[in-house]
Formats: sequence, structure tokens, C-alpha cells
Amino acid sequence: MEHAFDPASLTEQFKDVTPVQKILAPFSGQTVPLTAVPDPVFAEKLTGDGIAILAEGPLVLAPCEGQITLFFDTKHAFAVTTPDGIQVLVHIGLDTVILNGNGLHALKQRGDYVTAGMPVLELDFSVLKANDINMISPVLIVNTERIKAISSTTEPIVTAGRDTLIEYTR
Repeated sequence: MEHAFDPASLTEQFKDVTPVQKILAPFSGQTVPLTAVPDPVFAEKLTGDGIAILAEGPLVLAPCEGQITLFFDTKHAFAVTTPDGIQVLVHIGLDTVILNGNGLHALKQRGDYVTAGMPVLELDFSVLKANDINMISPVLIVNTERIKAISSTTEPIVTAGRDTLIEYTR
């Protein structure tokens, strides 16, 4: 007895399967679990869930495709909202807000559409080091209520624009 292939049954079978979405590392450096970030707002996941990187390179890249929907005047953080509505926050170091933008040069602005790996900021490490800025940089999904699952890399070192930092399903 032959069975006829029915594409509709296959579609029905997998209709609730959502592909895994990837967030790329916006910085190169050593990964740091969010719970180990020495700032309770991030460590207690009050602003979202994700992971941090001890940033080493001068460029901060877009972690995903989307629109820059938040870009602080102080340039210490920005968010990219993906086409499926997930907001990814990239925070440059800890306490960088006190620099009021000094040492942080914006290459993009709020409203710009970016693709994963596109440069968004350039960092002047001489200014950051002179001000004793801790370069542990959280990368978070802010609106976690819109996702079903999230996981962060277990790799100890990541390369900006190349390595997957966070995966999520909607």
C-alpha cells in the first residue's frame, strides 16, 4: 500500500515550530555570565536576560538585523529591535553614562536600519581606561515576555560579528 505525500499535513505538524534566532556578539572578548556582572540591575536581570562580554575591541557592532530604536544621548547604550519585535540592548561597559559620550563615537543613530555585524559605535579605549571604566558590557533581550526560550553561549571567548552570543525562540 502506497502512502501519498501530503505537504499540508507536514505544515500542520510543524506549524508551532519556531526557528531559533541568533544574536551575534557586538564586541570581541571574554564572556561573563549576567549573574556575575557587578551591577545588580544587570545581575538580577531587571532589564532583561542575556550575557555580558568584557569588551576588548574598538568597534561595537549591531548584534542583529533591525532598527535602532533606542540610542542614549550619552552613547553608553543602544537597542536594536528585530523585524519580529525583539528588542536587543547593548550596554557599553558599566558606568559609561558618567562620561556623557566622551570616548564613545556614534557611527549610527536612532532610526537607522542595521544588519548584524554593522558598526554602530567606535570606542576610544584611552578615554575609557583613563576614567577607570569597567568594560563588562551586557547584551540583553529586553522584552523577554515575547520569547519562549533563551540561551547564551558557553564559549569563554567570542569574536564580534562572527560568534553567536544568544539564541532565542519566539
